[in-house]
Amino acid sequence: MEHKPKIDNAVRVAMWSGPRNISTALMRSWGNRPDSAVSDEPLYAHYLSSVDSLVRESHPGWEDVIASQPTDWREVVAQLAGPVPGGKRIWYQKQMSHHLTGDMSRDWLLGMHNCFLIRDPREMITSFIKVIPDPRPEDLGLPQQIELFEWLRSHNGQTPAVIDSRDVLENPRGVLSQLCDHVGIVFDEAMLSWEAGPRPEDGVWASHWYSSVEQSTGFGAYKSKNEEVPTRLTDVYALCQSLYDVLAVHKITA
Repeated sequence: MEHKPKIDNAVRVAMWSGPRNISTALMRSWGNRPDSAVSDEPLYAHYLSSVDSLVRESHPGWEDVIASQPTDWREVVAQLAGPVPGGKRIWYQKQMSHHLTGDMSRDWLLGMHNCFLIRDPREMITSFIKVIPDPRPEDLGLPQQIELFEWLRSHNGQTPAVIDSRDVLENPRGVLSQLCDHVGIVFDEAMLSWEAGPRPEDGVWASHWYSSVEQSTGFGAYKSKNEEVPTRLTDVYALCQSLYDVLAVHKITA
């Protein structure tokens, strides 16, 4: 079944990220706009239902995730292309790139403003292994980001927007202003701060991953991490770094 891009006046922003990439803080930022609805990893249950049991069970609260969302990607895609929740004009969709599995069609993505959020692989890996200790490159999303990035460029002839977590933290107004320009909307100062606490749109996995962002009221200052990637993950790190470098060439700077 093919899903045709929906043509309407809504602005659907699909932000494709790896884990531990300030993706939830960015969701808070967009969710604080009065004209924007947000969705939190709508393909997570589909992803978990598609992977083998060892990968699935490495995700804390995986059973709750599967129970909380549709596991059929076609149902999810139909929702994402449908009416924007709350009658809002903008729909910000926080997506993990590794949730985009190989059995899914890609044509529905042409109805979205697809953007990419990246982070220095050393910082991402050393954060991620505090929850999942032995990730593969595919668990960190960079191979899928590259595949999707190149697919989009070949199908619509445009280079998607790429933003780096560090750049957002160092200059949120500048980077987010340019990102808004890229997707054809006006930047809103409301994107720079928000109230602390959980949100109704947060996934059921929030208790495992969102403790820091729930205490935040805005983008924190960038702080360099001095942690090193364990030697057991040297090859994973090297591959992720090479893929990150491909995307970083295209990143928005302000």
